[in-house]
Amino acid sequence: MSFLVTKSSPPVLVAPSEATPAGEIQLTSTDKSRMFVPFTSFHVLERPIHEPAKTIRRSLSRALVHYYPIAGRVVIIGAKGDKKEDVYLACTGEGVTFVSATANCTLTDARFLHTPLVIPLSELALRYGGRCGLSDPLLLMQVTEFTCGGYVVAVTWNHGITDAFGLAQFLQAVGEIARGLPSPSVVPVRHDHSFPDDIPQVFSAIRRKRPLITMSKQVDLAYCDFTIPRSFINRTKEEFSNRHAGGGTRPCTSFEVVTAAIWQCRTRAINAAHQGVLAPLMFTANVRKFVGVKESYYGNCVFAQLVEATSRQVANGAIVDLVRLIMDAKERIPDVLLKGFEDLELDDALVDALCGGYNMLRVSSWGRIGLDSVDFGGGRPARVVANMEKLRRPVCFPCLPCSRNSEDGANMVAFCVTEDHIHKFLAELATLQ
Repeated sequence: MSFLVTKSSPPVLVAPSEATPAGEIQLTSTDKSRMFVPFTSFHVLERPIHEPAKTIRRSLSRALVHYYPIAGRVVIIGAKGDKKEDVYLACTGEGVTFVSATANCTLTDARFLHTPLVIPLSELALRYGGRCGLSDPLLLMQVTEFTCGGYVVAVTWNHGITDAFGLAQFLQAVGEIARGLPSPSVVPVRHDHSFPDDIPQVFSAIRRKRPLITMSKQVDLAYCDFTIPRSFINRTKEEFSNRHAGGGTRPCTSFEVVTAAIWQCRTRAINAAHQGVLAPLMFTANVRKFVGVKESYYGNCVFAQLVEATSRQVANGAIVDLVRLIMDAKERIPDVLLKGFEDLELDDALVDALCGGYNMLRVSSWGRIGLDSVDFGGGRPARVVANMEKLRRPVCFPCLPCSRNSEDGANMVAFCVTEDHIHKFLAELATLQ
């Protein structure tokens, strides 16, 4: 049987249900560094609610009254005094794009979007078709209803407007209104004067020191999702604790264990004949607690930390040693935020690995940021799936929330190896027991 998704109507613009303030909002350099890059979050909800698409569309319109910048557009404003043209967020109230759809199967038939996919993710989400355009809506939403009464809410957004933490806050607001609250329980903040304009970023430091550097072109990376076994995670945590017993070292986290395992497995899969090259890891962290921003701020407040290592270290080292490298890098984040990347050694090999290398791995954890609390009336999601439309570097999303396999281990979605290496990568993962 072939499973089909049918759009119920053409996409429409959903505007705020009431008049909202106009004007331009200044964007931080952290926003601008992610501008026009689309991300998609799929929320798989198995408990039925009354008319999901209509309910969510109506609640979306009301939530946009409070999150009205999301209903605006990105604009470039020319010279103002001594300033050059710059990118701003114009609060135009034009709205976000919404479409409803139906699938001719149950969520069980669709395997709750686990691989092998029986419905392409592209059929369950609206896409920008590449990078977001200057005049495009800042957020696209599709609600697909399944024959079992469950539904999938797919949200594609311009990353320059909010990070995943901010998206979770917004979707929680939509859910609260869908459940009958008159307004969101959190008063949102999009522009915070206390927010530092520049959160240090590795690639910004590279561009400042080497302005002519070119980034890697789009590559074709295989999509896969898998679960790192709970037995492996617990055993590694115990080994780490035993090794560092009495040394004042905190226990390692599941994120650190899972990230170390994936880093090692993919390095073994792709670098068997290149054991001397660099295989850097870069992981994204929510740094709201470090920079003093208001808790309800929903702009970009993320920082990418770098872990340097050679492929030999990663492929042949003990997992607990890789865990320690990641842990040490996490603990250096406050210091880097304070001092920046002035001390970063930008040798040619590292720059090549970061800007053009298949050897680099980027990791973004969506755990513990609120995506598991999104509830449109039937309870939290059965699964949350991260997705990217266009890729320049290998990336993975460990420890996704609301996994149906959470008792078995940590769920993961990855675009981190090419088709040539996918079987070797999966074979390496299969050794984690």
